Amino acid sequence: MATLIEKMVNEAIEATKSVFLVIKEKRGGQFKLEDCKPYVDAVNKMTVGEGQCKTVIDLHVQSVNAHYEILKGMTDYIRPEDDPFVEHFQTPPILEILYEEDPEFKKSMEKFIDAIAKNRALIGREAARRYGGMYGPTCVVDFAMSVGSVPNVVNKILVDLDIPERHKKTILACKSWGMNTSYGFGAAFRAAIESGKSAAEAEEAEVKQFQFIYKEPVEAQARLMETHNLGGHGPYSSFDVRKYMAQYKEWMRPYVVAALKAGVHPANITAVPAYCVGDIGHHISQSAYNMFKSDMVFGIYDAVMQVFENTMRKALKEGAFKSEWDVLTVATGAPACAVAYILWLDSFTVPMVIDLLTKRFYNYCAMNPKRGEADELHNVDFMDVIARGEEILDISPLGAGGKIKGIEIDLSPIDKHEIVSNPQRYTYPACAITQRFAALMALADFPCYLTPECTTATLMTNIIAKNPGMPGAPVRACKGCAVTKLIKRNVPYVKGEGAGPCGYCEWYRAV
Repeated sequence: MATLIEKMVNEAIEATKSVFLVIKEKRGGQFKLEDCKPYVDAVNKMTVGEGQCKTVIDLHVQSVNAHYEILKGMTDYIRPEDDPFVEHFQTPPILEILYEEDPEFKKSMEKFIDAIAKNRALIGREAARRYGGMYGPTCVVDFAMSVGSVPNVVNKILVDLDIPERHKKTILACKSWGMNTSYGFGAAFRAAIESGKSAAEAEEAEVKQFQFIYKEPVEAQARLMETHNLGGHGPYSSFDVRKYMAQYKEWMRPYVVAALKAGVHPANITAVPAYCVGDIGHHISQSAYNMFKSDMVFGIYDAVMQVFENTMRKALKEGAFKSEWDVLTVATGAPACAVAYILWLDSFTVPMVIDLLTKRFYNYCAMNPKRGEADELHNVDFMDVIARGEEILDISPLGAGGKIKGIEIDLSPIDKHEIVSNPQRYTYPACAITQRFAALMALADFPCYLTPECTTATLMTNIIAKNPGMPGAPVRACKGCAVTKLIKRNVPYVKGEGAGPCGYCEWYRAV
């Protein structure tokens, strides 16, 4: 186990630093696809540890290589308006391979698609609640079972559906850590209502669109890209998405087949190849280079990554990791604690930020009824990060006293950071009390660098490779949604239809 844990720590740090170092060098400049090569090189160094399933590692490594090589043959640039979607072109082809290789799974999916229509009242109710903002800020494509998310809605349908449990878990996974299309539940309903149609017509539109993404995943994703208009600059134009998905499907088929033969749970087959590619063209991207022009924003990224690496190496040296899951806990918890600490340096607390962003959400609903379903998604992620971070940072017994798995988190890189510790150099010097908070608000729209996705993806692949028959997604636990500090949508005292012992949340009965 010690050898495997050391491998996981080293692979996670190498992948994370490869992205960081590219952004450090290129920030403020012009993005080129070849900028992503260091991340590809880091991924290609991943090995199969003792007790791990090689075909799981292959799904990760080959997906990254397929993504990079296919894109290289099509473009050298991805514009910001297109870059969020680059990690949504993998699961649709993977799903279609599963349909073709496993006819029984396809039959189960067809039953699920039929069940969507049979549960139209549920679909309409949940879409209406999202449209009106009843649940507060939500993460529509959450990796957990949170209220207002796709996994939450899908689980409600799957619970009583008469199909094999294995297939239920795969359907649930393919639109969580697996990213079956860019569709955010409720979008068709919202578009219909805001174009003057009736609620009944909006419900029908939502049912049909939700069925479509499972019935024809590749075609559905292509059409979504043909109609996206992010920032008023649609449709998708960076590369030919149909051609990409066709080539990706061909590249990945033998690795999917091999994983099936090796007994890898198909839920993992839908998730592993998607979650690892986002650094190519999305996290290493023009939008990232633009955001990190700010010295303070980049300084925070730099300091947090030093906290992450120092604490990981310290935990490894002191034997704090007792299982592969502990590595993930520290890798995400240490930077979360660091972010909360930076927040405190400007005398902001987590409840203040949750209150601010939640109030803003409700006004945003009122002012922007045509808003995108994912608009507040990363604000929710950011709130979850700082809420967890403050729980770790706070004094015992209120919190963990700045420790995780018994290891004191090394926050010294923040205190010693030339930029982060000298905000007076980046504003009116005598009143520099909000600069770090302002930089954190920039990252609140793009928090993928604070608890980096490449870190989590690398570690989750390693964990799944050790446990290939157990679905790794979505999270089957309460994630302690930060917004529930204000909005009690997660308790048995709620009065609405569909409530259970955890309110409107589904984690307690995840299939």
